[in-house]
Amino acid sequence: MALAKGYAATDASKPLTPFVFERREPNDDDVVISVKYCGVCHSDIHQARDEWGGSKFPMVPGHEVAGIVSAVGSKVTKFKTGDRVGVGCFVNSCTKCAERNADLEQYMPGIVQTYNDVEADGVTPTHGGYSDSIVVKEGYVLSIPESLPLDAAAPLLCAGITLYSPLRHWKAGPGKKIAIVGMGGLGHMGVKLGHAMGAEITVISQTLSKKDDGLKLGASHYYASSDPETFKTLAGTFDVIICTAGIAIDWNAYLGLLKIDGTMVLVGAPEHPVPVHAFSVIAGRKSLAGSGIGSIKETQEMLDFCGKHNIVAEIETIDIKDINAAYERVLKSDVRYRFVIDMATL
Repeated sequence: MALAKGYAATDASKPLTPFVFERREPNDDDVVISVKYCGVCHSDIHQARDEWGGSKFPMVPGHEVAGIVSAVGSKVTKFKTGDRVGVGCFVNSCTKCAERNADLEQYMPGIVQTYNDVEADGVTPTHGGYSDSIVVKEGYVLSIPESLPLDAAAPLLCAGITLYSPLRHWKAGPGKKIAIVGMGGLGHMGVKLGHAMGAEITVISQTLSKKDDGLKLGASHYYASSDPETFKTLAGTFDVIICTAGIAIDWNAYLGLLKIDGTMVLVGAPEHPVPVHAFSVIAGRKSLAGSGIGSIKETQEMLDFCGKHNIVAEIETIDIKDINAAYERVLKSDVRYRFVIDMATL
């Protein structure tokens, strides 16, 4: 096994600290990646602090991984040394499940997360991209288009696909009115992607402080949820609402903004349950749905789409030593719009 360097959470109540660990030996179908950049996702914080339960320590977070192939196994055919690649939220799955055949492996019970999980052997812990290297099975490695800078492309591996998948599934395009709730790391990607697909995008954020950004990135309209008039003005407006909020909000109020047969899609995951009244969906035959990342096939489709339309995340690059301060800033919404760790600073 090769030694790797990274930053790890060793306990839910402690800051991340430098950590040396062993990466598994590459198999003949594995790709070894030199990690160049890794995005910082809010879910990294949730898991590092055990806010969702089930966290395994020590934990090296990070599932927005961008790097360069440093070695390949003898049976690898899709990649070669020097290729620009990415790794997203999972690194293996149950290939026998029906969902795999339908390219829905992200919903399989046998999915192996990039970190805070164990490898297919059931023993070896998975560690993520806050590290200098990672070993991943070929079928779970993505190609990053040459037109996209690696640092700003890294967040596409989670934030990008998390918004692309529901936009595609609910057929975002010309004639569709779509609201993006929250103008953060996820939300700003929804604005860019939805606009590129041809939909009319409205941002609903807590305040108007990011209105200029939202309009510049592709939104046609921008409203503050803190203004009660917003919910009167926009009642019955949208075909789809994609909610990126990771905190509890009044879903009933937002359901009131949907047209008949409209759908509110949850991609943010609040720590605590949110009550929904039956008549919020009965009145108008509305749907409350959820969406989680995307399949490997869909993620590659998203990367290619972004390459074609020159879409990347708006980022602030940080040194790895600043990761704990970055976590606190994420919680204060003090980043526009995604932190990306430069792993050269490790």
